[in-house]
Amino acid sequence: MARFTVLIVDDERTLARSIKLFLEEQGYEAEVANDGDRALQLLEKVHPDVVFLDLRLPKASGLDLLKRIRAYDPVVAAVMMTAHGTIENAVEAMKLGAFDYVTKPVDLDEVKIIVERAQEDRRLRQEVRYYREKEARDHEVLVGRSEAMQRTLREIERLASLAEAPAVLLTGETGTGKSLVARALHARSRRGRGPFIEVDCTSLPPSLVETELFGYEKGSFTDAKESKIGLIEAAEGGTAFLDEVGDLAPPLQGKLLRAIEERTVRRVGSVRDLQVDAWIVGATNKDMAAMLAAGSFRKDLYYRLAVVTIHLPPLREREEDIGPLAECFLERFGAKYGKRVSRLSGAALASLRECDWPGNARELRHVIERAVLGSSAAATELDRASLGTLPQSQAARPGETSAGPGRFPTEGIRLADWERGMIEQALAEANGNQTSAARLLGISRDTLRYRIAKFKVVR
Repeated sequence: MARFTVLIVDDERTLARSIKLFLEEQGYEAEVANDGDRALQLLEKVHPDVVFLDLRLPKASGLDLLKRIRAYDPVVAAVMMTAHGTIENAVEAMKLGAFDYVTKPVDLDEVKIIVERAQEDRRLRQEVRYYREKEARDHEVLVGRSEAMQRTLREIERLASLAEAPAVLLTGETGTGKSLVARALHARSRRGRGPFIEVDCTSLPPSLVETELFGYEKGSFTDAKESKIGLIEAAEGGTAFLDEVGDLAPPLQGKLLRAIEERTVRRVGSVRDLQVDAWIVGATNKDMAAMLAAGSFRKDLYYRLAVVTIHLPPLREREEDIGPLAECFLERFGAKYGKRVSRLSGAALASLRECDWPGNARELRHVIERAVLGSSAAATELDRASLGTLPQSQAARPGETSAGPGRFPTEGIRLADWERGMIEQALAEANGNQTSAARLLGISRDTLRYRIAKFKVVR
């Protein structure tokens, strides 16, 4: 991994060399330029992260050079240095995009602090850019015709339109799209220009969760050589998405509750609370009712986190969404891998609709990606064979019903007729009540209504 690089531009050679040696002792790469021409050459050669720039240089103005540096690399942190500092110069430098402003004689400790700030600022900018690009790539798969998905989309728009939205809890099985909903909430809200910080509470070792979420102060433990902001603090002005928040250890649940209620965080090793303006969105695939009953999740945190709850039903209960999702994935992976495939055959689409999809939309995505990758260069359509082995549908297992396994009749069966018969039987037993019939069949009411229309069942 490349080290953080600093360029010092100053015609005072002794000062420039002193700063260079000091920064190298701190573990940074450092280069020196004594005039503007050399500075521009090094800018193109080493791509520095920070430039310390003297306001008065031979043959050039530091402000003019600042303009050229910013035009070449708008992200670089430019810090102006001068022994002739005035308010006017400082204001002008800041207007031109300077990161900071220091006066000579330069305090090396101040230099170190500025570089650390610039390093953290660059990291956050990169993180924000990454998540914005990822959201732009991924948000289009948040599609669906089902009433459940349409309700979710309407709720996203409602929450995003609020001047100050409450905490939100997203629930549903793994792979149902909770992270996509979180990104959509962020992107459509007033916080869309701020950072979107995603924290997977299951991927962090228990010993690191607290320091990652809330940060720490220098010297708070053996390896804490420098202070570090936490991820909730890093989401200032944006959204902190806590994925699998149900796995958060009980001792940390109290700190999260305080972050939501009081909008403050306290770094490990600190005695001071820091105000944080971040929208907290949590997600879990756990049975929260069971966790509350068992006492493994704090009720007060649950009630603060679940002011608004959005439940994402599994894909097996949203059969009408399978087609649009598959087509969306097909378009994406066709473009990604340079394939000509642009459609699914009728048989392939029918096979996809017959699956239970225990891994939900994520599993469907992997199936389509694998099929696109394996398709021939000339193929424009994915047929059933190209999809490979699919997850077997419980409803489609021949001869098996709630009464137990049976055998095929010698003349065989038509699956569509069998499924239609099961729907008619469930409706009859439920006296036409679709909610009760859906419960008997183990599907959602939306899916039952879709299949009633599909098979033209007379009610």
